[in-house]
Amino acid sequence: MEMRTAWATLLMTAAAAAVTFTIPSQSGSGGYKYSPVDPAPVGISFEFFAFPSYFTNVTATQQCLANWRDLTGAWPPIRIGGTTQDRALYDAASSAYVTYSVADPRDAPMSLTYGPRFLTLAGQYGGSVVVGLNRGRNQLSNTIEAAKRAVAEVGDRLLAIELGNEPEYYDRAPVQPIARNGWSPDLDAASQNEWHLAVGRAIGSDEMPLMQAGNWNDSPPKWGAAQLIAKQNASVKAQVRTYAHHNYPGGSVRGLLSHAGTSANVRSRFEADVAAVLREGKPYVLGETNSVSGGGAADVSPTFGAALWTMDYVLRAVYTGISRIYFHHGTVGNCQYCFWGRYSMGAPYYGATAATAFLAQAGTMTALDDGNGAYAAYASFDTSGALLRLLLFNSDYYESGSRNAQPFVLRGLPAGKAVVRAKRLTAAGALARQDRGQAPIFGGRTFADGTCIPAGGDVFEEVPVSAAGEATVSVGATEAVLVYLR
Repeated sequence: MEMRTAWATLLMTAAAAAVTFTIPSQSGSGGYKYSPVDPAPVGISFEFFAFPSYFTNVTATQQCLANWRDLTGAWPPIRIGGTTQDRALYDAASSAYVTYSVADPRDAPMSLTYGPRFLTLAGQYGGSVVVGLNRGRNQLSNTIEAAKRAVAEVGDRLLAIELGNEPEYYDRAPVQPIARNGWSPDLDAASQNEWHLAVGRAIGSDEMPLMQAGNWNDSPPKWGAAQLIAKQNASVKAQVRTYAHHNYPGGSVRGLLSHAGTSANVRSRFEADVAAVLREGKPYVLGETNSVSGGGAADVSPTFGAALWTMDYVLRAVYTGISRIYFHHGTVGNCQYCFWGRYSMGAPYYGATAATAFLAQAGTMTALDDGNGAYAAYASFDTSGALLRLLLFNSDYYESGSRNAQPFVLRGLPAGKAVVRAKRLTAAGALARQDRGQAPIFGGRTFADGTCIPAGGDVFEEVPVSAAGEATVSVGATEAVLVYLR
């Protein structure tokens, strides 16, 4: 059921001068930079040892992913990896998904084995899959055996295999065997090249490249794709399908919420690295990312402020040329930044859903602001270049009390429209959390704890458009509005 609410009843008192954006009618016009959009740019990374649990014990997993599929028409990409992939050895004789022992169920295991069923389960997923395998333990033959089984079980859905997770940390305690005789960007590059050739050739990757290279968390250019590419010959490059980096900005809710801060983080860390990869004609992905490293911070990661960061971060990443963004999900039940788990929904799922809705069916997108202020405006376009949607974001911090609003004046809207429709992404404030009774709302929708089933009808606000093609949208502090132009 669709519900409509008169725009006038939802206006807030504006506390600042309007910001004005001229909307390009066609992709490629207006002097903006345009970036291609992957069919399903928002994905999930599952910590290696926890992956089977997410798909066999957590009811919400399939539904949360299916909600995004319903928006885009494609299942979201998933990546299986993380710190525990470099502690995991393949056991072809094992009948278990994964075998390990921990003193506390909140812990991650220091060693584990996994069997063929682990990879069979990965192959049952409806979308593309990246499988992370062990390089740190320096057991190449075991990794080759696992890679062959991954090719057989995951089949056409196997997008890539990554060899090692965040290898820049291999020489830190406990030191991984591969780094016992020293470690550096040069040594890691040589190791990656050797392993990509050995594993790639063993699985027939010469004809279809299947390696995801890089996978560092430390900053480029020391640990980055540009330095790795400089050390790769043509044979190695032929094995590489994608280059990946990780990113955890960290900080406070106020800091994450800042649009200028998010733009600077993406631009300073990744712009040059992405450019180096795109010159090779390969995709660049954020293979593992989220708000605060180590499973998140309890006072930051589950909040609505982090939800709006998630939304803005996805869009700035895509604008920078990053194809896919995999948000990491760690230990089930001990993961503050997880979008869902065994019980409660995390507020960031709403931000990821808004970003997915904005980019759905898009061929290109652009940012209409320069990324240096508090107010963001994005536009998406279909594969023919026609305007699809706008997303407006007010990153002014709001926690409680009187909530100010920012007028966004939109000029150059399509002729002949008396109104356009919009969905608002809002919550009680930046610190609102669903597990504390303050669920966000996206266009009237919430997502049920434990199941991720959407609840509530679609609420579209109607925004009047003048005969000259101008409209004013009021966006509250710590809010976003998705404007539909079709």
